[in-house]
Amino acid sequence: MDRNPSPPPPSRDEDEEAAAGGDCIGSTVYSKHWLFGVLSGLIQMVSPENAKSSSDDEEQQMELDEEMENEICRVWDMSMDEDVALFLQEFNAPDIFMGVLAKSRCPRLREICVGILGNMACFQEICVSISSDKNLGQVLLHCLHDSDPPTLLETSRLLLTCLSQTEVASVWVERIRDNPAIYDSICFIMSSSTNVDLLVKVGEVVDKLFDLDEKLMLEWIRIGAVQALDQPQEDSEQQPVFRIVPCVLEAAKQVRSENPEGLDVYMHVLQLLTTVDEGIQAIVQCPDTGKDTWNLLFDLVCHEFCQSDDPPIILQEQKTVLASVFSVLSAICASQTEQEYLKKGKVDLPLIDSLIRVLQNIEHCQKKPENSVESNTEETKKSDLTQEDFHLKILKDISCEFLSNIFQVLTKETVTQGLKEGQLSKQKCSCAFENLLPFYSPVVEDFLKILREVDKTLAGNLEESFPSLKIQT
Repeated sequence: MDRNPSPPPPSRDEDEEAAAGGDCIGSTVYSKHWLFGVLSGLIQMVSPENAKSSSDDEEQQMELDEEMENEICRVWDMSMDEDVALFLQEFNAPDIFMGVLAKSRCPRLREICVGILGNMACFQEICVSISSDKNLGQVLLHCLHDSDPPTLLETSRLLLTCLSQTEVASVWVERIRDNPAIYDSICFIMSSSTNVDLLVKVGEVVDKLFDLDEKLMLEWIRIGAVQALDQPQEDSEQQPVFRIVPCVLEAAKQVRSENPEGLDVYMHVLQLLTTVDEGIQAIVQCPDTGKDTWNLLFDLVCHEFCQSDDPPIILQEQKTVLASVFSVLSAICASQTEQEYLKKGKVDLPLIDSLIRVLQNIEHCQKKPENSVESNTEETKKSDLTQEDFHLKILKDISCEFLSNIFQVLTKETVTQGLKEGQLSKQKCSCAFENLLPFYSPVVEDFLKILREVDKTLAGNLEESFPSLKIQT
C-alpha cells in the first residue's frame, strides 16, 4: 500500500555517532536518542498545557508542523522493522499514540499514529500486548467513527491485522459485538465512500468478522431489520437506516471496475450471509434488495466473467469470485417458490450458458501437460491440489449444484428456446451430463424426458453417448 516515501538513510556521521555511543536500536542504524526526541515531541503536542494554549486556535490544532510530520512519518516507516517495533513497545509508545488519538484533532497525526500501531501489530508479541489493553482497544474502535478516510483506512488495516491473529481475534470480535455503533459506522462507509482502498479494507474486515463469528453476523443482520421497523417512513429527519445487504451491494458496485480483489471480497461477504436463513431472507424479503442483488450478480456472470471470447485460463483468476456469485444466485433461487422462479423465464438460459462454459473451462484448466514428469510425484500432486485444484473443485461443485437446480425447473418451452438460441446444443448438453452424472442422475433423466419431446434426435444421440441414461426395456 502506498503511504509515504521510504525515509532517507541516516548520514554516515549519524551512523558512526550512533554506533560509537551504543545508540542503535537492535541491529538497525536507527538512533534511540532521536526516537526518544520524536516521541517526546508527540507527548508535548497533546499535553494539557499545549492544548490549553491552542484552544483558541482550532486551525492550528488541525494542522501538523512540516518538520514534525516528516519525523513522525520516518517513525512510521521504521516501525515495519521488528527491532524498532519492539523498542517502541518497550518505551510504551502505544500509550503515547493512545493519548494522541484521544486528544488530537489533527487528521494527519491521527492517521500516522494508527498506521504505526498497525505496523507494530504485524508482530505477534506486540499484537497480543496491544490487544490486551482494553483502553487502547476502545480508542482504536472509536477511530472507526472518524470522518477522515486515511485514518479510517489505517484503522481498518490495524483491525484486520489483529483479527488475523488467532490468539487475539476473539478479543476484538467481542469488543465489536459489544459496540453496536460500529455497525452503523461500517455500513456508512460501505454505502457512501468512494475511496476504493478504504472500501476494500473495510470489506476485508467485515468478511473476516463474519467468517470468525456467525453470532456477530446474525446480530448485524437483525440490527438493520430492527432499525427499519423502528423508523417511521415519513420521518426523514431520523438517522439513515442501514441494512447490511444494500450497503454491501453499494460497496461492491463501487469497487467493481477498479479493484477485482475487492469485488471478490464483497461477493464472499454475500456468500457468508447466505449460510444462515436470516441472511437469505435479508436478501430476498425486500423486493428492491433481492432485485438489486440478482441483477448485479447476473450481470457479472453473464456479461463480465468467463465470457466466450476469454481464454479458458482466465478462470484461474476468477474462480473464487465465481464460486461466491454462483453460490449466492443458487441460494436466491432455492429460496423462491416454483411459481416465482418460473417468472424469470429466459433468465435461466444465459445462466445455463455461463455455468456450462465455466465447467468447460474448469476441465481445460485441470488438464496436466502430457510431458510433465515432475507432476507425477506425490508431493507435487498434493501441492497442485492445494494451490489450484482445490478452488477449482469448489467452483465445480457449486456450479454443478446450481446447474442441477436450474435443470429441475426447465419447461418444454424453455428447452425449445434454448435449442434455438444455442444454450442447449449437443456439445453443451454433453458437458452438462458429464459433470452432473452420476450425482444428479434423476435431474438429468427428467431433463432428457423433456428433450425427447422437443428434439428426439438430440435426445437419442445423448443416450448413445451416455448409455446409463438409455430407457430400460
